[in-house]
Amino acid sequence: MDFYLSEELLMIQETACDFAEKEIAPHAAEWDRNHEYPAEAMKKAAELGFLGMMIPEKYGGTEMGALALSIVVEEVSRACASFGVILSVHNSLLGTALTKYGNEEQKKKYLPLLASGEALGAYALTEPDAGTDAANLKLQARKEDDRYILNGSKLFITNGDEASVFVVFARTSAEDKKSHGISAFIVEPSFPGFSIGSHEDKMGLRATSTVELIFQDCEVPAENLLGDEGKGIYIALDVLVSGRIGVASQALGIGQACLDASIKYARERVQFGKAIGDFQAIQWKIAEMATGIEGARLLVHKAAMMRDADKPCVRAASMAKLAASETSVWAANETVQIHGGAGYTKEFPVERYFRDSRITKIYEGTSEAVKMVLARDLLQ
Repeated sequence: MDFYLSEELLMIQETACDFAEKEIAPHAAEWDRNHEYPAEAMKKAAELGFLGMMIPEKYGGTEMGALALSIVVEEVSRACASFGVILSVHNSLLGTALTKYGNEEQKKKYLPLLASGEALGAYALTEPDAGTDAANLKLQARKEDDRYILNGSKLFITNGDEASVFVVFARTSAEDKKSHGISAFIVEPSFPGFSIGSHEDKMGLRATSTVELIFQDCEVPAENLLGDEGKGIYIALDVLVSGRIGVASQALGIGQACLDASIKYARERVQFGKAIGDFQAIQWKIAEMATGIEGARLLVHKAAMMRDADKPCVRAASMAKLAASETSVWAANETVQIHGGAGYTKEFPVERYFRDSRITKIYEGTSEAVKMVLARDLLQ
C-alpha cells in the first residue's frame, strides 16, 4: 500500500496551498467579520479548475476525482473554512449529483456552467422537520402536464444566496410516507415561485450564506427531474457519501491550521524565561494533535480513494467524517488553550478556527448519526 501522493496530486496540493496563502489567507478574517462571500477569490479558483473537479472533461471539468478534491478542500480550509465548504458543496454534492445521475441534456446544460464557475451550486435536502431524519421531508411536488409544482421550504442551505443551480429533494408521492416517495429536481432561482427566505446569523463559517428556500407554487420543468421519480432518497444518500468526505477534508484543514498555529505560538511565547513549547504540558498537546490529525487524514484519503475506485465506501466515509470532525473540534479547543487569553481574542485566528470547527460535527451527518450508521453496518 502506497501512502505517498503521486506527483500529480503533489502538484495539485502545491497549487492549492499557494492559492490559499496568496488569495485566501490575507482576506479570511475580513470575510468572516463582514459576512462577505469571497467572490473574487472564487473566480480565481475557477480559473485553476477547482470548481469542476468532479465533472468530466467533455463538459468542461477537470475530472480530478475525490482524492484530489479532498486535498484541495483541506488546503483552502487551512486558510478559510468558509471557502472550503463552498468548494466542497459545489463539487462533492452538486458536481457529483449531476455527473452521476443527470441525463445527457441536463449534463450539457448545467455542468459546463458549474465547471467554469459561471454558476455556483447548492444542495437542498434539510427541512425544519427533516434534518438527521432526511426521509421525513415535507416539501411537496405534484406533476401538472409538463412541469412539477413545488410547495414547502428548505432550511440551512449552504451557498443559497449565491447559487444559480440547486438540487432539491421533494415528495412526489403522498402514499409513500418515507423514502420511496422522494424525488430530486434541478432548480434555478429564476423559476416562478422560488424565493430566498431567512438568512442564518451563524457562529462560524460566516463567509458563507446559509439560507431558507421558499417554494410557493414553484414551477419546475418536467425535464429537470434528476434521475427517476421516487428514487431521490437514493441519490441523496449516495451523494452525501461524497459530502461527508468533503466535510472531513474541511475539518482536516481546520485541524492542520490549529496545529500550525500552536507550533508557531509555542515557539514564540515565552514564560518563566523560556518558550512555552519547552514545557511538557504544551508538548503533549501538540504531539497528540499531530497524531490525531494524521490519523484522520489517512482515513479521509482512504475513503476518497475508494470513492474514486467506485467501491462501496459508506463505512469508510463515515469513519473519516467522524474522526476528522471530532479531531478538528478537539484540536481547536486545545489551540485556544495553548494561546491562553490571546486565543480568546480576534488578534489571533484561532478563535475563528474554534468557531468554524464546531459545525463539522453537525452537518452532513451529526457525529451521533454517523456512529449509528457505522454501528448498523458493523453489526450487520
